[in-house]
Amino acid sequence: MIHLDVHSLTQPVGIVRLMAIIFTCISFSLVASVGYFPSSFWAWCMFTWCFCFFFTLLIVILEVTTLSTKLPFAWDDFTTAFALLASLMCLTACVIYPTFFTCNICYRQIGASLVACACSVLYVLEVSLTRRRPSGQIRGFLTTWPGIMKMLETFFACLIFTSLEKSQYANTPELQWCVAVYSLCFILAMLIILLTVGQVTSLLPFFEKIVIVYDILAAVMYMTAMVIWPLYSFRNNRRPIHCGYLCSWDKLGMVTFMTILNFCVYIVDSVYSIWLVFCFSRE
Repeated sequence: MIHLDVHSLTQPVGIVRLMAIIFTCISFSLVASVGYFPSSFWAWCMFTWCFCFFFTLLIVILEVTTLSTKLPFAWDDFTTAFALLASLMCLTACVIYPTFFTCNICYRQIGASLVACACSVLYVLEVSLTRRRPSGQIRGFLTTWPGIMKMLETFFACLIFTSLEKSQYANTPELQWCVAVYSLCFILAMLIILLTVGQVTSLLPFFEKIVIVYDILAAVMYMTAMVIWPLYSFRNNRRPIHCGYLCSWDKLGMVTFMTILNFCVYIVDSVYSIWLVFCFSRE
């Protein structure tokens, strides 16, 4: 039986979510009022605020109507994981947007940047509150270290895709290999997350060992991309003298930096998963 649970809105987590809804709405409204800017970074920021607004509103509606109790997955795990992802997305947006799209007299852009910073603080606060609930320790996949690392892997891949331009790799097979690595690892990481959250891993024999093999292969593939991408993208390609903000050359550096970060995450993920399956399970 579905009933309204208005009490959920008066809890600290509910109040934080309501504030996040308001602040994300203000952010994308201010940016939209300035007008469209043809940049993947601008699109990423707008997507971040719209995505966070929509899903936070959806979470509030599901909790108020108690529909969240009817869903076939761990609700607390999902909401905590979303808050963690939203905090990362809003943090990058509040760094990217003021860096590339504001000026000293751009008051609406400055306002959007300040509100975006407040959004990231709110989502960090939500993560802290949900993990301290008295119901006990959260045991869902997304709030464990393997789940968090899987989210980081997909998050860094999204930032790589945001910085990619077809002209960067269209005529270079070596760079096309790097793009294939980013795409394949992103798809498989998302598939692992969906299978685990959907609680169908029990139907797949040796799933944990398959994930370990994937993590090791992904780390090796990212290692090749970490070497190949800067080697071929910066070869005979110095930064142009008149390269200002949103320069294509800077995006090459962004891809390189995110590739290194994601390689490190895959290494940590592989080592931790091996220890968890082969060492910790025997204790």
